[in-house]
Amino acid sequence: MDKILILDFGSQTTQLIGRRIRDLGVYTEILPGDTVLSDAVLSGTAGSTLRGIILSGSPESVYTAEGSVPDQKVYTLGLPLLGICYGLQRMTADHGGLVEPLPKREYGRIGVTIRSEGEAAGEGIVRRFLTGFDKTISLEKIVEGSAISNTARPGDFSFTAWMSHGDTLTKLAPGFQEYGVSDTGYPAVLAHDEKPWFGLQFHPEVTHTERGSEILAAFVFGVCGCKKSWTMEQYVEEVRASLQNRVGTNPVLLLISGGVDSTVAGALLLKTLKADQVHLMYMDTGLMRKDETKTVKTALERLGAKHLHIIYCEEEFLGALKGLDDPEAKRKAIGDLFITIQEREVARLGLPDSYFLAQGTLYTDLIESGKGVGKKAHLIKSHHNVGSPLVDAKRKAGRIIEPLDRLYKDEVRRLGRILGIDEEVVRRHPFPGPGLAVRILGEVTREKCDILRDADAIYIEELKNRLSPAGERLYDEIWQAFAVLLPIRSVGVAGDVRKYGWVLALRAIVSADGMTADVYPFPVKDLLEISTRITNTVKDIGRVTYDISSKPPATIEWE
Repeated sequence: MDKILILDFGSQTTQLIGRRIRDLGVYTEILPGDTVLSDAVLSGTAGSTLRGIILSGSPESVYTAEGSVPDQKVYTLGLPLLGICYGLQRMTADHGGLVEPLPKREYGRIGVTIRSEGEAAGEGIVRRFLTGFDKTISLEKIVEGSAISNTARPGDFSFTAWMSHGDTLTKLAPGFQEYGVSDTGYPAVLAHDEKPWFGLQFHPEVTHTERGSEILAAFVFGVCGCKKSWTMEQYVEEVRASLQNRVGTNPVLLLISGGVDSTVAGALLLKTLKADQVHLMYMDTGLMRKDETKTVKTALERLGAKHLHIIYCEEEFLGALKGLDDPEAKRKAIGDLFITIQEREVARLGLPDSYFLAQGTLYTDLIESGKGVGKKAHLIKSHHNVGSPLVDAKRKAGRIIEPLDRLYKDEVRRLGRILGIDEEVVRRHPFPGPGLAVRILGEVTREKCDILRDADAIYIEELKNRLSPAGERLYDEIWQAFAVLLPIRSVGVAGDVRKYGWVLALRAIVSADGMTADVYPFPVKDLLEISTRITNTVKDIGRVTYDISSKPPATIEWE
């Protein structure tokens, strides 16, 4: 099985590089950027053959002490290298080039033009790489490994790339040539004259980059010569084998919310271990969606759950949140209470000390919490099942199982379908572990939860009942939609009477993986009618707004 190794220097999208390449049918492994490249590390998974290495982006700069340096052996292996953003800058700095701060950072969508004159590539390897930028060549053709761009001329290939950096190359390292330049005039695509080394000063893994998959495919198939040999089904078998080996006959307790992630994790456990080993614990925190407990119970029983424990603990959670309005304080209070109640209920169940705690944690949860593969990821926000001290303690003790921790949301949905989960459950929009507490800005109370629950239920029902111009349910065209209760009231008029009601924000985004997101372009008619129904039905809502912020710079959730 052919393999691509990715060295992670702390980028928020490192795992997305791996996901894109896995989607192309090639296995990937991700290691910290400063990993010592021993023979054992390079051989990696049994039966795999390393074909190329990618150096990821990073929030750091190559000229600061915080910037990681790879094992210099990476440059002597004779393998193709692709540096992305920081990875390119690292290659440049390590070989005599110069990287300096930009007067104004390049961020977001920026045009890039390929300049292919003066190619000095051995046996056309640069041409095979440039194939990824050629809009006349399909992804399928590139994956076949035989596509070569023969029409490259200055200005032939112009496209939109997604950038996120504050440094640039002011002096190329010896042997490198510039093949692409950004609209702002800085190097964007580089290749070495003699070695199979390439660099991109943008992120092809992000969906906002045109032909991003084709560019990665050109490196993986055209340059590295990989063959398609990896599937999600194969991944499932590997994870199941790992679970059986690690868990043995010990019981496993899964804290389940009823959302897609924890439901898929539960299905994976139930299809891997004996039903008697698997305990599913659902906590009705009072922070759930409308009728959530009933929906969850039905879905889990259909999966064949033998031990389903429903804990009613609304009073405890509302008590723990009383007086808190800081988002991080709320998340950590919820995370600690989750574990406290779990430990208390486990004692009541009589499970032995050898039990494992399972969670439906995704890679996005880990990297946003600053817990990516390496040590350089920055904290974006704490997740209740990642950042709390008690969860950290469980993790350090080696008693936590997270079978989805290297997957993105869309991959989890694919996994759910393979495991036979109902399509309506698989298609459910993401719901945060802390529940409505992070969708109520400011202090959380039962009254606010009830108001938001009713408004959100109307919003989701409307999306499921309305069709897009393409004839699809709006709900299915949107990656995630939800309502947010703001900590302000505004004056309105209802029935000729002055009304002082809460302000509700509606959010709807489209995304492939949750790492970047665009606002869903609602027809105005739909927004008007949905807003009217909410204000007419939920008496405490006086005004409705629509959030038009993309990610980045905003996050998907408000807190």
